[in-house]
Amino acid sequence: MSAQRAELGEFLKARRARVAPEDVGLPSGGRRRTPGLRREELALLAGVGVTWYTWLEQGRPINASGQVLDAVATTLQLTPVEREHLYRLAEATPVRLPRTTDCASETVFDEIVAALDPLPAVITNTRFDIVRANQAYHDLFHDWHQLPCIHKNLLWCIITEPAAREQLLNYDTEVPYLVGRLRSAYGEHVGDPDWETDLERLQSICPEFAQLWSRHEVAACTPRLRRILNPIAGELHLTVTELAVSAHPDLVLYVETPADDETRAKLHLTRREATAR
Repeated sequence: MSAQRAELGEFLKARRARVAPEDVGLPSGGRRRTPGLRREELALLAGVGVTWYTWLEQGRPINASGQVLDAVATTLQLTPVEREHLYRLAEATPVRLPRTTDCASETVFDEIVAALDPLPAVITNTRFDIVRANQAYHDLFHDWHQLPCIHKNLLWCIITEPAAREQLLNYDTEVPYLVGRLRSAYGEHVGDPDWETDLERLQSICPEFAQLWSRHEVAACTPRLRRILNPIAGELHLTVTELAVSAHPDLVLYVETPADDETRAKLHLTRREATAR
């Protein structure tokens, strides 16, 4: 059983457990050993064989057509991003085009993010390793990167750095979202040694991440509000926008813009050279 097929099986089990019988017009059937639909119920509703679906969930190397996967996805009430994740894991989508750097070179990234200053901006890969960041970003999130780490990683620092937990006021929604984005990207990197090593290490040192990761939740790119309590500027409300770097499919540009006039007026107070005066 390949790592990708095993991931597919775990994803299906997690999503099946999320659907209650009454959600799809079935009687609850009294006490159940596990939450959600039974395999036989899902197979019946999707119009597929119980044995075939069992093998799919067990990660066996069976063929799954787009039509059959679509029926399973509909029964599981998957969101568009979850459906895409299912297709990718089942290898029912076209192989991604090879990366090209013809449209842009990484050498210009410093100039691009610098030009966005005073807006905090950072470029990461889909694993949240920080590739480039401007000074406004470094100033705003300086306290979030105090602990020594193997590499600068946005998610690692938010989860493991005490200052980040204290200053990110909507931590309880932001972290599950980031883990969901990571899970979505992981579908294209199952079995990649770098990814697997990072994920194993983070799960071992952070039970919170391990618990979130075990839920197999995926998330689509969504503009969102980030509430930050800065030691000098006070509470800031920033809209986080994710922009794809089309020439580098594994890279994302994150830009934080003031969500209100009060934040816009106070943003300069986050600059370290200003507070040092």
